[in-house]
Amino acid sequence: MILFMLLLQAVELPAVPADWATLAPLPYVAAPRLTPQLTSFVASEITANRCPMAKPADGHYVVKVDVATLVGADGIVRRTVPHAINCPTVEQYAAGLVTGFARGNLALRAGTTDHWYRATIVFDWRG
Repeated sequence: MILFMLLLQAVELPAVPADWATLAPLPYVAAPRLTPQLTSFVASEITANRCPMAKPADGHYVVKVDVATLVGADGIVRRTVPHAINCPTVEQYAAGLVTGFARGNLALRAGTTDHWYRATIVFDWRG
């Protein structure tokens, strides 16, 4: 039982920082590119009224999702926490995109420990 408790403590992840503004940007080697296909999911969620968002007068939608991202010393994403935008499906979608974009695409300094970063995904389209 004691060994089990010690193992649980050993894998406990650092808490999400309260002030996301202080988080450094996720250090991508190559900046991610959102294609129209990736943005179409968000557009469909809004069109289907699953995300409460008024249609902009000019029809130009911009949906921004910040994602706190815990990266291990080995460069692997350990945890993502999307900032709430009142649309859980888009929040989770953005978190998944960050994980995919980060895979094999992070420039970390040697000797880095588990560290929280901020990634921002911006979905931009005309509807």
